[in-house]
Amino acid sequence: MLKSYLKFAVITLALLLSACGSMNMEKPDETKGWSASKLYAEAMDELNTGNFDKALKFFEKLESSYPFGNFAQQAQMETAYVYYRQNDQAQCLAAVERFIRLHPNHQSVDYMYYLRGLANFNDKKGMFDFISNQDPTERDPKAARDAFDAFKLLTERFPNSKYAPDSRDRMKYLVNALAQHEIHVAKYYARRGSYLAAANRAQSVIREFPDSPSAQEAMRIQIKAYDALGLKDLRDDAERVYLLNFQNQSNTPGAKVEKKPWWQAW
Repeated sequence: MLKSYLKFAVITLALLLSACGSMNMEKPDETKGWSASKLYAEAMDELNTGNFDKALKFFEKLESSYPFGNFAQQAQMETAYVYYRQNDQAQCLAAVERFIRLHPNHQSVDYMYYLRGLANFNDKKGMFDFISNQDPTERDPKAARDAFDAFKLLTERFPNSKYAPDSRDRMKYLVNALAQHEIHVAKYYARRGSYLAAANRAQSVIREFPDSPSAQEAMRIQIKAYDALGLKDLRDDAERVYLLNFQNQSNTPGAKVEKKPWWQAW
């Protein structure tokens, strides 16, 4: 009887091991024997239907199987784009930098500079999340600055690129957004009585973004900060500059009747 049980146990164990072995067998490679053109076509079909993971798989297979030639280069660019569509900023930027490093003179390298700008411009964790309750001083404008630098580099190196006009428009937006970020920080310091820090932040707006709509507000903050610090000469100089540059604006003092100085009315 014991021998029968042992024999049964051995047979059962053998069957289980055989089943596990079958389950662990790798699936056959569906791309085996595919040409570079077929791999690229299939990858693009998956991309266009939103199957990003499979598209990436095909692009990676294409690059590893046919590392030289136009299809491999195109696969590298499309890989960066897929990561962008997946909102994977780190992977997208890594793919972009790799392409630019490997193919600095490629006829479509301007698109890679543009994609680098877009990846930073659409950063979900950056300074543009104004609907959150996060303190403005904690918002990192690095992504916006990186986006601006990428778009600027594109417009300088490839002024006739088809991506240049949109890049210039985004640069204008970024300038205003960066300036407004500095205004948020300056006001944060002013509310807490850190008037020197507020004046310095306001000065950075005036110096770096003199043509932005925020420059006028920055000067108002600067004047108030100097007054709070008792720096009357600096306050008066700043007020004269303000009136010289913005005296025709609707919110300049004009025929004022309020008791407080006009620049304190924020």
